[in-house]
Amino acid sequence: MRLSDVRYLTKEGIKNTWANRLMTLASIGVLVACMVVIGMAILISENGNKALGQLEKQNVVVAYMKDYSWALYGEKDEADGDPKPAAQTETAKTDATDQNKEETEKADENGIKSSDYVIHDEDEAKELCKKIEKLDNVKSVEYISSESGLKTVTDNMFKGEEKYFSSFLNEEHGNPLSCAAKVTMESMEKFDATIKQIEQIEGIDIVRSQADTAKKIVAIKNGVRIAGIWIVSILLIISLVIVSNTIRITMYNRKLEISIMKAVGATNAFVRIPFIVEGVAIGLISALISEGLLYFCYRVVSEKLNAILGSGVIPYSEVALVLLGVFATIGAVSGVLGSSIMISKYLRKEGSEFAAI
Repeated sequence: MRLSDVRYLTKEGIKNTWANRLMTLASIGVLVACMVVIGMAILISENGNKALGQLEKQNVVVAYMKDYSWALYGEKDEADGDPKPAAQTETAKTDATDQNKEETEKADENGIKSSDYVIHDEDEAKELCKKIEKLDNVKSVEYISSESGLKTVTDNMFKGEEKYFSSFLNEEHGNPLSCAAKVTMESMEKFDATIKQIEQIEGIDIVRSQADTAKKIVAIKNGVRIAGIWIVSILLIISLVIVSNTIRITMYNRKLEISIMKAVGATNAFVRIPFIVEGVAIGLISALISEGLLYFCYRVVSEKLNAILGSGVIPYSEVALVLLGVFATIGAVSGVLGSSIMISKYLRKEGSEFAAI
């Protein structure tokens, strides 16, 4: 096909959009509505993922270590009521040489031996943090000393109570909190598996986590993703049907012209191109209008949300090009598929009528 033919057919396709302007406007209106809804679904999904990402960062776990405080304030054995931390149970299973060594070891004024706990100083605690940091799905690990943990507890108390609580601990019981590792994970999908890996490390007593929150985060993310896919798929089908109906009307209005072109030897491709150009033109015009309309709508909504929440809404500029690309693709694909399907069906089923017209 010559370049002049392409120019002629393209011009004819654009002329068709104006010749059938009422149906063209109706098609553009429906396509714009579909694209705006698709754009809103994408924006809601992106903002939801951002908000969930912030929750993921906050949803950390705290792994408490088997240090002196753990040995001193550990759980009591059910049989005799004496303090019997888990470390003592493990030590009791060692060989005879280790048992003799423990018997000669001196206990302090609280009856605690060095072998009763695993973490003896800050260096060993930080080494344990490094072991945790090497695990898969662990983003970062922060060492929390028992003093820092106690300060956090007292800071979160009601005004006036923290002084009494702090004084009570320091004068009578000391600091009962063990040192800990604050662990931030990469993905909540592997939350449970990572917790189990941390618990299996020697020197870890217990892991405090918000497992329910993690499961809810994963469920919400999956729900938003699935809902977005369904919404986009349904609206794409609607867009395809709208363009197809517009092309069908144009095609029947030009029935006589098509028959004349076929009579003088025009190929099916030559007949199809103007309709394909018309469908693509409708799709691209709808994409540009949708981009502008969504920008103004989102701008108004985001300003109100920022005034209420302070911040956190994704700026439209970050997704403008992506949305324009999505809209243009939807418009072009709908135009090409809708027009191709309808004109091919017409040429195949009713082509025999050309000679009779």
